[in-house]
Amino acid sequence: MMMLMDRIARTATRLHRDERGLNTAELLGNAALAIVALVAIWYALRQAGLDIIDTLTDRIMNEDLE
Repeated sequence: MMMLMDRIARTATRLHRDERGLNTAELLGNAALAIVALVAIWYALRQAGLDIIDTLTDRIMNEDLE
């Protein structure tokens, strides 16, 4: 029984030091921060009177007409 407990403890220690699983969480966190930053920039520009979405839509629609 003691050997089993030692083996579990060693495995838990090894897994605790393994940082491969953090990559997905870090990437998702960075993606969430990027989305928040884009929304904040969009909101600030809209409050300043610049509606980027309408501008981009108008430019795309005008290119289709030419």
